[in-house]
Amino acid sequence: MSIEQHTLDTEYELMLKHLEFRSKQKNFSIDDIKMELEHLLVYQGQDWVGRGEIKNAEIQGHVYAYQIFLKRWRDEHNTDKK
Repeated sequence: MSIEQHTLDTEYELMLKHLEFRSKQKNFSIDDIKMELEHLLVYQGQDWVGRGEIKNAEIQGHVYAYQIFLKRWRDEHNTDKK
């Protein structure tokens, strides 16, 4: 396994656990999670200075975690896809 794949997998798992933890807190807002993903996607696209493959893998792992968390949330709560 490459260092990039290891980084992506590790960051995905850590972020997904973090999001699940946050979802159990009193002040949790799914709208905050949606907004954070939007900002993360903008950040991901701003690689014009060249972050490097490891940082890109880290960011991609976070994006995947947010996407999976939101899908699971929608499925569990029977909400719309927005």
